[in-house]
Amino acid sequence: MRAGRRIGIAIAGGLVVAVGVVLAMPLIPGPGLLLIALGLGILSLEFERPRVWLAALKSRFRELANRVRHKPSDGDGK
Repeated sequence: MRAGRRIGIAIAGGLVVAVGVVLAMPLIPGPGLLLIALGLGILSLEFERPRVWLAALKSRFRELANRVRHKPSDGDGK
């Protein structure tokens, strides 16, 4: 039973990641990156390595969000 669950999660997560990679290729990263993150989340239910990758991806998104939030003004005084 446990092996069947692992195989099912591996297939489902792998397919979601693969679709995300295909969507991220044509320079439209929004939906592709979301699907990659979702696929890693599915895979992380059973496997350790995707948990590490997902944590790294979350960290990078937080850094990017902080940079965007604290963007210096362009000097126009508004």
